[in-house]
Order: sequence, then structure tokens, then C-alpha cells
Amino acid sequence: MNPRFTMAALLAATVTISAPTLATAATGKGDMAPSQKIAGLLPCQEVTLRGVVLRITDEDEFILSDASGQIPVYVGPNMVPAAQGETITVAGRVDDDFPREIYATLIIRADGTQVPLSHRY
Repeated sequence: MNPRFTMAALLAATVTISAPTLATAATGKGDMAPSQKIAGLLPCQEVTLRGVVLRITDEDEFILSDASGQIPVYVGPNMVPAAQGETITVAGRVDDDFPREIYATLIIRADGTQVPLSHRY
């Protein structure tokens, strides 16, 4: 028996690849499961991220941090609906300009409160 063939067959039989969901259904607490990490974001990508509000940089922008990195999150013309140090989930779209930032469409606070956001373009 060829050992390489056996290893390849074993890997093929045991490895499953699944695409990340962009937004999952709300659970009883209104929480959404994050599907991406900050380090792997691409321009124009729809995202759902969980992280900590590292710093509020303006009344309508803050820095979100997770284990893979940091990214600005724009919520304007709305006010930032979370506090520094709070763990939140952000749903939105990655901007196609540099530096990268996320235009948030929904913030879910740690207590499950959902804050929908609208933007004027």
C-alpha cells in the first residue's frame, strides 16, 4: 500500500471546508455569530465581526480590535452606540478606500441590544 495515497485519502475523508456565513440568524439574546477576523478582510466585503471597542476616535467612529488586528468602524451620521472596552458585534461593509474601514449597518451590544445604523452617501 502506498503511504502517500493512504495519507491523502485520510485527509480527503476527514477534512471538510465550509464557507463562512456573512450574517447568521439572531439567537434568543439577539447575538450574531461573527464570521470573519479583522486581518483577513477584503475591500467591499460584507462582514460580521466580534471585537472590543479599543478607542472612540470621533462621535461617529471607533477602533474595533480582535485577536487578529484593529480597524476603524464608521457609524455616521449616527453616534457611537458603545463604550470603550465593550465587546460588540459589528455587521457592515468594508470600504474600498485606503485605509480600510468598516461602514457599520448593525451593532449588537454585549447585553444583546441591537442598534441598526443608516448612512448617507
